[in-house]
Amino acid sequence: MAIEEKIKKLVEMRAEARLGGGEKRIDAQHAKGKLTARERIDLLLDEGSFEELDMFVTHRATDFGLDKTVFLSDGVVTGYGTVDGRLIYVFSQDFTVLGGSLSETNAKKICKVMDMAMKAGAPVIGLNDSGGARIQEGVLSLSGYADIFQRNIEASGVIPQLSAILGPCAGGAVYSPALTDFILMTENISYMFVTGPKVTKTVTGEDISVEDLGGPMIHASKSGVAHFVSENEQEAIDTLRRLISYVPQNFMETTPLVECNDPIDRIDDELNTLIPDNPNKPYNVIDVITTIVDNGEFEEVHKFFAKNIVVGFARFNGQSVGIVANQPNFLAGVLDIDASKKAARFVRFCDCFNIPLVTLVDVPGFLPGSSQEYGGIISNGAKLMYAYGEATVPKVTITLRKSYGGAHDVMSCKQLKGDLNYAWPSAEIAVMGAQGAIEVLNYKELSAIEDLEKRAEFVAQKELEYREKFANPYQAAKYGFIDDVIEPRNTRFRIIRALAALATKRDKMPAKKHTNIPL
Repeated sequence: MAIEEKIKKLVEMRAEARLGGGEKRIDAQHAKGKLTARERIDLLLDEGSFEELDMFVTHRATDFGLDKTVFLSDGVVTGYGTVDGRLIYVFSQDFTVLGGSLSETNAKKICKVMDMAMKAGAPVIGLNDSGGARIQEGVLSLSGYADIFQRNIEASGVIPQLSAILGPCAGGAVYSPALTDFILMTENISYMFVTGPKVTKTVTGEDISVEDLGGPMIHASKSGVAHFVSENEQEAIDTLRRLISYVPQNFMETTPLVECNDPIDRIDDELNTLIPDNPNKPYNVIDVITTIVDNGEFEEVHKFFAKNIVVGFARFNGQSVGIVANQPNFLAGVLDIDASKKAARFVRFCDCFNIPLVTLVDVPGFLPGSSQEYGGIISNGAKLMYAYGEATVPKVTITLRKSYGGAHDVMSCKQLKGDLNYAWPSAEIAVMGAQGAIEVLNYKELSAIEDLEKRAEFVAQKELEYREKFANPYQAAKYGFIDDVIEPRNTRFRIIRALAALATKRDKMPAKKHTNIPL
């Protein structure tokens, strides 16, 4: 065969591979409002940067008629390219080929790019759209999943791993995304569950829809499995690109530095009056965040889950930071089981990848009640404490208003190796609020006062005395637990100066095999 004919065959095979399951199945994919595997990669990566690997791989199975159903690439497109010029490895499951089901060779392709990403020290992004294990291959398919899981585990904390769910993701398939750092889901086209509605009904009698069992908003607001929900695939891809811009390539590198045109010494007078005089009145901590960060840009993570705490990425003078902030606008910013888990996971991610932490504190305590105690608020609250105490990245803490009880300790206090701890003049740092403290400290006196008017006068006087002593940051500052009390409008500048001072910080935990966080 002449070289021209060989080249012609190569071109034809490439064209065949790019068609996946064929035009009919591509049309069916589009009819569902879904993009194809390669269209997604084209949106994600910089134009012309994608280098595809293993285009000519096919499965080796022959049972159940599979020998007559063979497609080039075998249901997953793999390779590498760039996002804003930075190297990224990617795999994109192709639903047009046997429903994107995972075969032995399909899994090997995914494992190959994950291995390459580890060696190169570059993030890996999975675009998931699969019906699950290829049943015809039996245990070979299951072993393929386990091979992928093992790589997810080994890559954890070494390179960033992102998962976008752009179609079905069920059964064993859910555990690879669950082992990655962030999960994105897309409305109307994606779902995740270990066991589907039919089996659920057979086993438990529960009649439930796909959407109510494992839809995007269920996992974003109830289970906390999904960190982001997008309206469509374009928005999902845009979110992936923004996320990548905040994180380093691997655990040995620092975050990308972005040119900043927002003055570092910008004064924000509105911050001086943002905190209400009434300590029980709420405000939106997002207003504080967007005021102090570069250009008001904040990438909130887990937006719909545990709304009493806010986490996400922003920049100060072009440097990426992770922000953790209590949200007085929801449940008064109290810490509960879900908030503790949400924040702990985020803190640990930031610590894995050298992303400094800025913590904004306004917390009245832990949520009381039997449901919290039975649910394990003790061990779950300890997760957040553990995460902060374990983190060796620069940690800057600003106490905005309330910081009461054990919740004060948990929120990146000085004793949990907070590097620089500042407070606004409105900060109240105490074991508990004035009302509760008076009931404990003056129990005998209160019991002896029968006249309700005199009792109210006594309580008011004692609360005033308590507030004068504790409803300010100076008691903590006296002991050095607060490094400085700052004017709210200067917060941006003080944080930037603090991060600059901590840029060369070196800290490490004692040598050990690994820690044992209270899971």
